[in-house]
Amino acid sequence: MSILVGSHSKILVQGITGQTGRLFAEKMIAGGTPLVGGVTPGKGGSVVAGVPVFDSMREAVEATGADAVLCCIAPAYVLDGMYEVVDAGIPLAVLYIENIPVHDAIRMCAYAKARGTRLLGPNSAGTVSPGRANMSDLNDANLRPGRIGIVSKSGTLTYEVIDELHRHGLGESTVVCLGGDRVIGTDYAEVLDLFEADPETDLVILIGEPGGGLEYPAAAKAATMRTPVVAYITGQASPQDARMGHAGAVVGEDVRSRPQSKMQAFASAGGVVAQRVTDIGALVAHTLARAQTRSS
Repeated sequence: MSILVGSHSKILVQGITGQTGRLFAEKMIAGGTPLVGGVTPGKGGSVVAGVPVFDSMREAVEATGADAVLCCIAPAYVLDGMYEVVDAGIPLAVLYIENIPVHDAIRMCAYAKARGTRLLGPNSAGTVSPGRANMSDLNDANLRPGRIGIVSKSGTLTYEVIDELHRHGLGESTVVCLGGDRVIGTDYAEVLDLFEADPETDLVILIGEPGGGLEYPAAAKAATMRTPVVAYITGQASPQDARMGHAGAVVGEDVRSRPQSKMQAFASAGGVVAQRVTDIGALVAHTLARAQTRSS
């Protein structure tokens, strides 16, 4: 089992005839991801990476039964594109594109949530269940099937954590990248709920960052979970009012935006908190061993 995507998925690429969309499509097919088609208005009837191209999302869904879409269209067209995705009834959308106007992001996130489409992004690296389906920019060669879930905003930092897991002989059940913008469609707590219900996830790693406050409801959620959560909050030495990579990663005057406050929230909730990214592998191994001892 996996969360969000798996071998059962039927995936589309929106903007498949563009450079980014085509590269994703070719990568998916090469890695065995169940890609069933793509959408580009005016390009219906053509073929990219061996899959058919349709003129509209609704047409693509009717022809393929698609239940997930990776959006790779230009920022100026994303709002209308996401409306089309939601109206076609697709349950999962990954919005890979960045530089989305904030008001457009607010509108599309609200529209998706109200109509039952789970949106990862904007500016999401995507999601992947290794060996089953990969609708992310993470490289299949750097992933290993396993029983550790990861939820993060950062694709780059996720690679660091994955490397730490592999050093300790561990692999990933599903990796979920929420997106690095100020406004995103899915939060940490929602993904923790999904991992809690997954019998093939033994532990979850949550990677937080400066700015915003999505880590606080996640800490409260982690306190109620049977599945252990190990939290790591990056940017512990970040200066105030400096953007640390992502548009949403800004330490403001509000103390709750600071990494140290978020780390304290997880510690107060009884969670395991990593001080450094290089501590994560050993902490995960220790936490798993302790959980197994308690259950035996």
